[in-house]
Amino acid sequence: MTTLSRRNLLKVSVAAMALSTAGMPVWAQNIDELVIAYNVNLPSWDPTVGPSAVNPTIQGIYQSVFDLFIAQNPDLSFGPGLITEWGWNDDASQIYMDVREGVTWHDGSAFSAEDVVWSLERAGREDTGNPIQFIWSKIGNFSIDGNRITADVISYEPTIFKWMSFLTGYVLPKAYYEKVGAEGFEAAPIGTGPYMVDSFERNAFVRLKANENYWGGKPEFETVTIKFVTDAASRVAEIESGNSHVTLEVPYEEFDRLKSGNGISGVAKPISDIGMIFINDIEVMTDPNVRMAAAHAIDKQLIIDRLLSGYGVAIDTLQTPDYAAFDASIKVPYDPEKSKELLAASGYSTDNPVKFTIQSTRGFKPKDYEIIQAIVGLWRKVGIEAEIEVYEIAKHYELRAADTLAPAAFYNWGNSVGDPTTSTGFAMFGPSPHSVWDGKETLEMILPLWGEKDEAKRIEGWKAVDRHIAENAEVIPLLQYVQPILHSSGVKVTPHASGALLPHLMTRG
Repeated sequence: MTTLSRRNLLKVSVAAMALSTAGMPVWAQNIDELVIAYNVNLPSWDPTVGPSAVNPTIQGIYQSVFDLFIAQNPDLSFGPGLITEWGWNDDASQIYMDVREGVTWHDGSAFSAEDVVWSLERAGREDTGNPIQFIWSKIGNFSIDGNRITADVISYEPTIFKWMSFLTGYVLPKAYYEKVGAEGFEAAPIGTGPYMVDSFERNAFVRLKANENYWGGKPEFETVTIKFVTDAASRVAEIESGNSHVTLEVPYEEFDRLKSGNGISGVAKPISDIGMIFINDIEVMTDPNVRMAAAHAIDKQLIIDRLLSGYGVAIDTLQTPDYAAFDASIKVPYDPEKSKELLAASGYSTDNPVKFTIQSTRGFKPKDYEIIQAIVGLWRKVGIEAEIEVYEIAKHYELRAADTLAPAAFYNWGNSVGDPTTSTGFAMFGPSPHSVWDGKETLEMILPLWGEKDEAKRIEGWKAVDRHIAENAEVIPLLQYVQPILHSSGVKVTPHASGALLPHLMTRG
């Protein structure tokens, strides 16, 4: 795959820096190439394997190139994608899917039902490295009749169709992948999505070209360059200088400062992501008094008001008010005096503090590091001495999969399908590679819910799990995020409630 030459990069830089006499970037008035300053690197082009496949923030890049089995609208409702109709038979022993006709891959070859079956079978095999393999393996014995695919339900999974709009739920090209192999696909990926990969430089940028034959209609911008800018201050500089037209996840005070002036606009909407602190049941975190003291010592609303300029919704379970199993009656109130009592019962105090490490990203989400600094300060007042260790988001996935996170670790959890299995379930089920909590009682409460066919009973069961987790402080939920997006007034951005920043939903202002 080709990369941008030094000369072309210079041309882009010079064009980006040009300002009109009015102080507004020239290219904001007539944009040919849309430039986005993104807050994360892209480790891999295969959206179905490895730790990057379950990074919610990367999904916006993946969805620009690849299509999900089932599409998800900006309001998180589901709609036809490469699969146009889907459902269960009467006794839920089989599923069916109808495949969209007339779709082509980026290399011009025809998309077919065989690609769907191959992608699902590959996702369900242990040897492919799909981190959600244990979901995809619950269907099998596929058969194709024209555009209708049927499959046997090997183990009932109530969320199987939701997963087809979620992490790793992408269709890949069977013939092309088998021809070029994993290494060849990484070098030159193709999908059926609205954009095609034109050039890619790891840790720097990806340039995309519009797919003129996209089944959903050609996107408005012919060229999109996504720059990987992991530092929040640098993203602010990108948008303020005109070097980029769109950016996200900037500090809220900067968002408020820039959102309505000098040719810059802003949009901030609640998304499905939540900020949370994983508790690893190791070292002092095996003591429930320490965990509960840590939870009750955090003034979540104060942090939202002071650090996030009020942009956020305090939560006490791993469900936001938009999720299916949200229970407003479950509360973990701010109560520092109770924290002191709990710590005293285990022999700790401000003179003899309990000590542990808490890990955090820095600049990945707005004020992530500052939030943890504030929490550490609140903890210190009750008798908890926590040391902050900064890590990159990729390191978090590596440590979490190996169950070697620190006793406490800050993370943002994405759950765009809003189901409790994809929030509480995977975050708190010990055998899952996405969890570090190994408590037997929680595991035994979760186990029967995986295959529960009575939907009302399933949701009530998850609410009971959430109550148990809250009462024992096995995780510390903090807030539902509001995503700040800054953009040139020459661009109209449609935010997606999943948090995915999708260039094909952007148009000229």
